[in-house]
Amino acid sequence: MADDAKRLKSGVIGSYAAIGDSFTEGVGDPGPEGAFIGWADRLAVLLSDRHAGGGPAPGEEPAPFRYANLAVRGRLLDQIVEEQVPRARELGPDLVTFCAGGNDILRPGCDPDDVAERYEAAVAQLTAHVDTVLLCTGFDTRGVPVLRHLRGKIATYTAHVRAIADRYGCPVLDLWSLRSVQDRRAWSEDRLHLSPDGHTRVALRAAQVLGLDVPADPDQPWPTEGPRTAAEVRRDNLHWAREYLVPWIGRRLRGESSGDHVEPKRPDLLPL
Repeated sequence: MADDAKRLKSGVIGSYAAIGDSFTEGVGDPGPEGAFIGWADRLAVLLSDRHAGGGPAPGEEPAPFRYANLAVRGRLLDQIVEEQVPRARELGPDLVTFCAGGNDILRPGCDPDDVAERYEAAVAQLTAHVDTVLLCTGFDTRGVPVLRHLRGKIATYTAHVRAIADRYGCPVLDLWSLRSVQDRRAWSEDRLHLSPDGHTRVALRAAQVLGLDVPADPDQPWPTEGPRTAAEVRRDNLHWAREYLVPWIGRRLRGESSGDHVEPKRPDLLPL
């Protein structure tokens, strides 16, 4: 892992706003009452624990750690910039995590250079108003059906994110180098979103980047798993195509998004 923790502009994080799409909303990590948890919520808990452990200055009342999650599944970069970036600036947290552009990269004919240019403009807006803006790279999709064919585009976009982080002094959540999420157990049944274990590992890596001591190594090996037969792999692939791939293609053809009529789950900076 690159030592991105050195880029933190402030050692104190008392508030955090997450912006992005389904990855940051937490899809694949189900919680109570149909909501999702996800890596950003899990990171907020780790940040809150450290904040509480620091304690107030003598004679001061302890300020609660506050957290907002503005992410909505299915959002494209321009929608995130229009809907979420201004709100994050308005809230004025100590930390913003900005993970966006993945849905754009999945679209046929998308130019990662163009997406990166618009992404950088948003980073410039955020860093002008927020002390610490953590950026996220793409995943290495070498072993992911369908998405492995987009690996070159994702790698190009990831290189851009790294370069943008250098220019603006942002810490980076480098998902490409997180080898543990290349295991199929890190992904939910739809193979597009992380599983609860996958989200947990990403939260731990994000906490490391922000300089926190974490309770487990996010890249620790998975338990040994027995080999799968060709018939099992074929059955799983057929189930995935029927239950997830075909509906996903159908939504694209109809111009629909999984995030239509979905509102941010935590639109205000509230105490945990």
